[in-house]
Amino acid sequence: MKGILLACLGVLILTPDALLIRLSGLDAAPLVAWRGLAMGTLFLIAAMLAGQLRLFPRLVSGVGVALVLAQWANASLFAPGISLAPVALVLIAVATVPIWAAILSRVLYGQPTRPATWITIAVVSVGIVVAMTGKGDLAITTNALIGVACGLGVAVSLALSFTLLRHNPELPLLTAVGTGSMLAGLTAFAFTSPQEMASGTTWAIAVAAFFVLPASFYLMSEASRHTASVNVSLVLLLETVLGPLWVWMVIDETPSVRLLGGAAIVVVALGTYLWHLRRMA
Repeated sequence: MKGILLACLGVLILTPDALLIRLSGLDAAPLVAWRGLAMGTLFLIAAMLAGQLRLFPRLVSGVGVALVLAQWANASLFAPGISLAPVALVLIAVATVPIWAAILSRVLYGQPTRPATWITIAVVSVGIVVAMTGKGDLAITTNALIGVACGLGVAVSLALSFTLLRHNPELPLLTAVGTGSMLAGLTAFAFTSPQEMASGTTWAIAVAAFFVLPASFYLMSEASRHTASVNVSLVLLLETVLGPLWVWMVIDETPSVRLLGGAAIVVVALGTYLWHLRRMA
């Protein structure tokens, strides 16, 4: 339950991220550069203060490199996906996180997945599709397919990150996330310029880069130390339906009835699942 509570707090902090991306007014490259460099700097400073930098050699292994690359991919792919494809398509792709988490936990570590988890994944997936198909704008184009591929990349990298952290507690969390984020920021910086990075809405960029992303991803990564990666992934799906509600409240983009109905399905399904976990505990 500690892991579930940490994940819930992290996801609630993450929910305004889509709104902040919209308000920033930046293209994908400068946005990824801002987010990656800020997160990388904060996490590496925290790692230094916590004495984790001396544990960096633990990342020089197959599992450690895989964790850093998963963090790099997660930090790099979301913004380009949003810029190329309809948001609904990308979010539906990202919503496959719990499925990948269940598969990776089974393949890499032989961890069984409860029938209740699979049922919840199915119900939540239905809710996500209902929520994201309210406007009928899911046109399939080459750019849309690339955007969906980016969304799937985000889903796989998040699932892999949660799974590796869950089964390898000796890996330094702060150092791994900081290194992967910094690599993403430096990679994106090669495709932009300081002038482009300074052209957006500064306060929205700062709030997302220096608070929302670091706090939320630390809490979700720490949550994966205490509960199965599938559980963290399921809670993460709340962001998929709550994010558009922030946009509605601030920018006055009225959500469709289907979006509200899908959000209700997701919230009820996750609430029932968490109640089931608590009852079993």
